[in-house]
Amino acid sequence: MWHDCAVKPLRPSVLLVALVWTATSAAEGVQLPQPPPPAGAPTELQVGLCTPAEEVVRALALKPNGGPVDVWFFDTPSLTMFERGVRFRLRISGTKGELTLKVANQHCSSIAPDLVPKSAGKCEFDRHGDTIAGAVSLSRKIDHHQIRHLTVDRKPLAEELSPPQIRYLRDVLRLWPLPADLRPLGPIDLRRYRGSAKPYDVDVWTVPSGARDVEIGRKVRFADADAAYHTLMDDLAKAKVDVCADQSAQSAVRLRALLAPK
Repeated sequence: MWHDCAVKPLRPSVLLVALVWTATSAAEGVQLPQPPPPAGAPTELQVGLCTPAEEVVRALALKPNGGPVDVWFFDTPSLTMFERGVRFRLRISGTKGELTLKVANQHCSSIAPDLVPKSAGKCEFDRHGDTIAGAVSLSRKIDHHQIRHLTVDRKPLAEELSPPQIRYLRDVLRLWPLPADLRPLGPIDLRRYRGSAKPYDVDVWTVPSGARDVEIGRKVRFADADAAYHTLMDDLAKAKVDVCADQSAQSAVRLRALLAPK
């Protein structure tokens, strides 16, 4: 587990949901209020856990969901992309890979459909603690030759991005061309678990140093998100699984661990 995890006391409360989005002129970092998402909008609840992974698996009666996955991220030494809310992620299972561009704090209802084609991506809402915001994901499948180009040969990431990914970076985010010092960071060992009695997914991330963090998630409609969140928190409390106080830190800590000297 990460050493800086703190435990947030679990108590019933009425959560005030902060709705924020980054305008299409994301290069300027402008933030404007966002109206509530439609009731049927896909929403993913994500909660960082500070109980050790083995205890979480036992307490929630989890079972493995698929085999191990290697995950690589791509960023600069100063995490320029992360600071802009941009994640380049490569998930590798066997000889197959999925290369994803994920952009946080996006206004889903204002994005032109051709910028996020259904065949290549989606815009849904992520809820972290008391905050919910839109996020665009654009993915493409890559083969073992392309995986090697990116992770071993360290070819430029731009060479393997799809046209929709490039268009979103260029036309929406104004992040094209990509920084010259963008580099692969990884791999992180990802083990996925599924609740046998509850519709929860649990990810256990282990960086090369051996440090771990754990995240539990569930996908629901926006209209059901608040009730589902409270149910999830009640289930965690009953199982004596601790929720991390800082729900925003784990991704950053994970990336910084990959940048640490070996």
